[in-house]
Amino acid sequence: MMISRFYCPMPLQAGRTVTLPPEAAHHALRVLRLRKDDELLVFNGQGGEYPGKVTETSPLFRLMLTDWHDIEREAPLALTLAQALPSGDKMDWVVQKAVELGVRAIQPLQAKRSVVRLSGERAEKRRGHWQQVAIAACEQSGRNRVPTIGPVLDLPHYLPQPAGENETRLLLSPQAEQRLSALPRPVGGLTLLVGPEGGFDADEEAAACSVGFRPVTLGPRVLRTETAGLAAIAAILALWGDF
Repeated sequence: MMISRFYCPMPLQAGRTVTLPPEAAHHALRVLRLRKDDELLVFNGQGGEYPGKVTETSPLFRLMLTDWHDIEREAPLALTLAQALPSGDKMDWVVQKAVELGVRAIQPLQAKRSVVRLSGERAEKRRGHWQQVAIAACEQSGRNRVPTIGPVLDLPHYLPQPAGENETRLLLSPQAEQRLSALPRPVGGLTLLVGPEGGFDADEEAAACSVGFRPVTLGPRVLRTETAGLAAIAAILALWGDF
C-alpha cells in the first residue's frame, strides 16, 4: 500500500510534532480518511522526506515526525519548460504531467497566436493555481522538491532574459530539420520552448533563434501543443536523463 505524501512548507525535523496546513489536513481527513496512528510522509521542498505518524485529527491534524530519509527523485538534467498558454484548462494538464516527468521549472508564455490572454490579478491567480497543481503532482510522483511556476510573460519580454551557464535552448518547430537524437548531450541545463495552438509565427521563431534557441523536430507528425512539450521532455530524459 502506498503511503500518502503531503507538502508542508515549514521547518521539519525528526522527533518534532507538526501541524498539517489546512488544505492538506482537509485532504488527509476528508478524502484519504486518515486516522490516529496512520503513517504518512511529508516534505518541505528542501530535500528529503520525513515519515510520520498521525497523533491527532481534531481540532488540528497533527503528526509526529519519526525519521528523515535523504531521498531525491529529481531528474539529472535541469529542465525548464517554456510553454505558450494553450486554450481552456489544458495548462493544468501540461503542468501536472511535466512535473511528474521531472521538470525543474515551468515558464508560462503568451504568443501572438495564444487563445488565452491573462494579465494582472487574473494572471497571478492562475499562476497560484498552477503552483498548487505542481505541488499535488510532487505529492503523487514522489518528488521532494517543488518546481517553480514563473509569472505569465509575453514572448517578447521573455526572450531577452539571459541564458544560464552552458544552457541548451531548444525550440520545437514542425519546420525544423534537426532531430533531438542528433544533438550532443547538454552540458548544463536545458530550456524547451513550445508554441501555442497554431505554433509560433515566423517572426517569433526568428526572434527565438536570435537569442540562442535551436529549432528541433519531433518527427513528421504534427503534435498538439499540450502533447508536444511532454513528448519532448520524455524523449530528452530517454536520451540524456534517467529514463
